[in-house]
Amino acid sequence: MHSSIPSPTAVPAGRDGNEDLYKKIVWRLIPFLCFCYLAAYLDRINVGFAKLQMLDHLQWSETAYGLGAGLFFLGYILFEVPSNLILERVGAKLWIARIMITWGILSGLTMFVTTPTQFYILRFVLGAAEAGFLPGVLYYLTLWFPTYRRGKIIALFMIGLPLSSVIGGPLSGWIIGHFDHMNGWRGWQWLFLLEAIPSVLLGILTFWALPNNYQSAQWLNNEEKSRLAADLAADDAEGKGVKHSFKDGFFNLKVWMLGGIDFSILLGTYSISFWMPSFIRAAGVQDPFQIGLMTAIPSLAGVVGMLMIGASSDRRRERRWHLIVPLTIGAIALVVSTFVAHHAWLTVLAFTVASAVIMGAVPVFFSLPATFLKGTAAATGFALACSLANIAGLVSNSLIGWVTDLTGSGSAALWLFAGSLMVSCLLAFALPAKQVNR
Repeated sequence: MHSSIPSPTAVPAGRDGNEDLYKKIVWRLIPFLCFCYLAAYLDRINVGFAKLQMLDHLQWSETAYGLGAGLFFLGYILFEVPSNLILERVGAKLWIARIMITWGILSGLTMFVTTPTQFYILRFVLGAAEAGFLPGVLYYLTLWFPTYRRGKIIALFMIGLPLSSVIGGPLSGWIIGHFDHMNGWRGWQWLFLLEAIPSVLLGILTFWALPNNYQSAQWLNNEEKSRLAADLAADDAEGKGVKHSFKDGFFNLKVWMLGGIDFSILLGTYSISFWMPSFIRAAGVQDPFQIGLMTAIPSLAGVVGMLMIGASSDRRRERRWHLIVPLTIGAIALVVSTFVAHHAWLTVLAFTVASAVIMGAVPVFFSLPATFLKGTAAATGFALACSLANIAGLVSNSLIGWVTDLTGSGSAALWLFAGSLMVSCLLAFALPAKQVNR
């Protein structure tokens, strides 16, 4: 892997001696990848705002919407592992660009759906197109950063997730209200069109912005590449029992345990991302722009939680309790939200606490697979864990839609999601501390 540059042993590289090097890498890669993730998640969750008009305009039921929103994840799940294996072979630049351009086009085409069947097909294909982006980037980051730096780095990348709601909430509400009936289109149609454009543009820019690996990065000199190679080699040497093959990544109990933990995390985050606009409207707020502003508050808390919990986990070199404590608090907050469902600002407060701690646990979680997997095993493990976890998207959206049609409220589903978070705490505790806490 490092044969094209001087031997890693030629240049001593202490963990505290390369801060300038890592800052340089961070500024070159992370802001761009963060914007890409923001665009990805914006195109994934804007359907929650479109719902405020779509259902009345197209005369669809909550169940039809929930199934369509959830079918995205079926396509995503089926193509996650194959997509990441292709990325490992052809390189990040080409494959991430392909992913972004195709999902942007398909998301924009959603503006033309008129029947539930069309919605179902397009959401499934959109999921297949986006599959591999998140695990692909997470695998890509393992080629640049040693394990003990990844909690903070993954947090910096993944703040694109809550930022998509901070920016996308008010923006989506404004588009729906301001563009409604312009050019004969409804606001929800403009929403899909306008918010697809950044994904396509960023996908094109990927060809210039991302080197496939640090060896091909023209903005690193040979001395910097040698120092980075030394750090990565030392990190590899520290990982005892690390696995490398496809079989080691796919048929690995710890990977399946991680998939279960992330499943619970995503049940919580998707219940907030997809359904919070509906929860706020049910509490009495009708203006789309005001709903958008209110949904931004939990997302801002998610940004803070990610940065603080991710940095704390790296600093203490501890992963398990940085999952268990936040997810326990998140479960309690989801339960509390069901008791204040008729009070808009108390609902926002409960989801703000839930968002801060559940999203805060995400970068800690995604620093785990590469502590015991490398190479093809890591690419497979990241993708498999994400595939298992994204079953939550199908379950969350379909279940809340069905429960809402049946009872008039999504509270029962939130109780179930809170229970799932507590189960994930037990799975996190069962992980081998010596292996994952590094």
